[in-house]
Amino acid sequence: MPPLGRSGENSAPTPRYRIGVCDWMILQRQKPRAFSLAAELGADGVEVDMGPLGTRDTFENALADPAFRQRFLETAREHRLTLCSLAMSGFYAQSFAERPTVPRMIEDAIQTAVALGVRVLFLPLGVPCDLVRRPELRPVVIERLRLAASRAEQAGVVIGVETSLPAAEEVRLLREVGSPAVRSYFNFAQATKHDRDIVAELETLGPENLIQIHATNEDGYRLPEDPRVDLPRIRRTLDAMGWRGWLVVERSRDKNKPRDIHHNFATNIAHLKKIFGNTSPQTSPASGAL
Repeated sequence: MPPLGRSGENSAPTPRYRIGVCDWMILQRQKPRAFSLAAELGADGVEVDMGPLGTRDTFENALADPAFRQRFLETAREHRLTLCSLAMSGFYAQSFAERPTVPRMIEDAIQTAVALGVRVLFLPLGVPCDLVRRPELRPVVIERLRLAASRAEQAGVVIGVETSLPAAEEVRLLREVGSPAVRSYFNFAQATKHDRDIVAELETLGPENLIQIHATNEDGYRLPEDPRVDLPRIRRTLDAMGWRGWLVVERSRDKNKPRDIHHNFATNIAHLKKIFGNTSPQTSPASGAL
């Protein structure tokens, strides 16, 4: 899919790997200040959240207002930052399988993504929809993902799903959904939390199923100090897979300074850029990412 060119990108050649940051994790959910702060932190782009969900029928989404959305995009362009994805983080705490107004939520998110010129939407199947602990939800999850996929295909966007499933099971889930508009949004933290090898999980998913990556662990250590995240090995694996795309910083906060945004996020972004800078001799064509 060609880029839409609506979210702050310029016409310069696209690096193989780009580093983003989640606006809600730097305490700037849907705020224009997210872009100046992301620039200070050294990011190439921002993953923007759809807004709070809670018990509402749909997201509390300020970006539905055209005037605000225009100011938001102008601010992104001023700072030469890309909107790398649109997150539905409300589904970390709400059940994608059980909330009755999920179709409206998905439609609102897709419309917002199109209006912003964003190609990738992030959909986490959080604790209430954990398919490892609640496998009985799988049929309805597949049914709803198929409906979401149909709409995403029409809109020209891709929904990246994060699940608690092992990679082999996640591939089976994606095959059952049966649409290129639903792929895996991989999270390092899901692998480490379940004592799975990050590299093995990535290799099992394959580049064709992998749309974007949350390239951080759970909180405790920043990336340079984390013994469970071997970034050079991960880089070699992604190079060998021929994958390219966005690595987005979500967590990996220092347990001693969890609220210090610059201490945590600037360090994690700088470390990812050090490891994933475009200095590797591997330059094979990429697949799977937008």
